[in-house]
Amino acid sequence: MTERFFILIQSVLAAMFGVQSQAKYRVDFSQKHFWPFALLAVCFVIALVVALAWFVNSVVL
Repeated sequence: MTERFFILIQSVLAAMFGVQSQAKYRVDFSQKHFWPFALLAVCFVIALVVALAWFVNSVVL
């Protein structure tokens, strides 16, 4: 379970930064369910927006 979660995080981060290999892309899209990838991607985007807002707020003030 932990190894699968680590692979999921690695895959989502690689896809977000655009550095995912074609082989990994095929493996990810051969998975049975899409929802774990989508949920983790949404969580990462929310965390990125919160971190950027916090950073900008701390620089401006």
